[in-house]
Amino acid sequence: MSAPPEPRRVFDPAGEDELDRTLRPRTFEEFVGQGRVTENLRIHLRAADARGESPDHVLLTGLPGLGKTTLAHLIALSRGVPIRITSGPALERARDLVGVLSNLKRGDVLFIDEIHRLPAALEEILYSAMEDFRVDLTIDKGPHARILNLRLHPYTLVGATTREGLLSSPLRARFGVLERLEPYAAEELEVVLDRSARLLGLALEPEARALLARRARGIPRIVNRFLRRVRDLGQVRGENAITESIAREGLSMLGVDEEGLEEIDRQILRAILRCGGAPVGLKTVAIAVGEESDTIEEVYEPFLIREGYLQKTPRGRLATARARKLLRVHGSEERRLF
Repeated sequence: MSAPPEPRRVFDPAGEDELDRTLRPRTFEEFVGQGRVTENLRIHLRAADARGESPDHVLLTGLPGLGKTTLAHLIALSRGVPIRITSGPALERARDLVGVLSNLKRGDVLFIDEIHRLPAALEEILYSAMEDFRVDLTIDKGPHARILNLRLHPYTLVGATTREGLLSSPLRARFGVLERLEPYAAEELEVVLDRSARLLGLALEPEARALLARRARGIPRIVNRFLRRVRDLGQVRGENAITESIAREGLSMLGVDEEGLEEIDRQILRAILRCGGAPVGLKTVAIAVGEESDTIEEVYEPFLIREGYLQKTPRGRLATARARKLLRVHGSEERRLF
């Protein structure tokens, strides 16, 4: 008698990573939105190829999930060269960075995510590596110390950051192409959803598509996450298509309200309002909600500020009247809360 089949896992992190790669565009033509950025990149890449040169180093800035990593892959794919991927926090010592640089072949693309978190000592190594394609290594110490000049093959560095202001001026100046990615309009996210649903073999009704796009904060990564989760719900419910009711129920289960706010967003606003209207420091908010300060500042605050729920002042964070209305904390109800 054959053994019963193993139960299918509901969530597989490796499978999710593979799915993300499946949904990632393979050409600039497939990339939705950011028209100015993609056109500038395509023109520069074509011009560099026509001259027989490696493209200039590229700095991509913007909120998480807007497509910086995808554009780095497209730069490599469009030129038919390998891409080497690392991140600022992963490069801790000089030998880590030198090892990556020395293994690059002519024309390769090196992608450093979160480049603003690169240690200062390694940033200085990058100066000559980016400008002159060389690394100066100090061997031995004291009177026996000597400098070894390591030549590098011409390559293209693509740096990605959500905190452009944390980059030093010398490092920023060594990027020949600087592009900032902006949040997507709901109509653009609907196009993203159409493409993702087609790749996943899903039937997505227009009303459901519009609902998911409106609540996704203008971020393609978020809208694709929503699509995967409502797909799970539709499958469990035995539905043949993602309807508006399935989409609405799925978002409700995720804690996403009509304005696109998640529970962590509401916790941030409540933590600020509990201080009686006084400005609140970022670290205080982070402790109150149990989240890292960097995550709050880079992931959650931009949307809250953009939508008018939060203000940043020199003294701290302030919740707006719109936040009070959203949380129904005003007048006598607010006094009872505090």
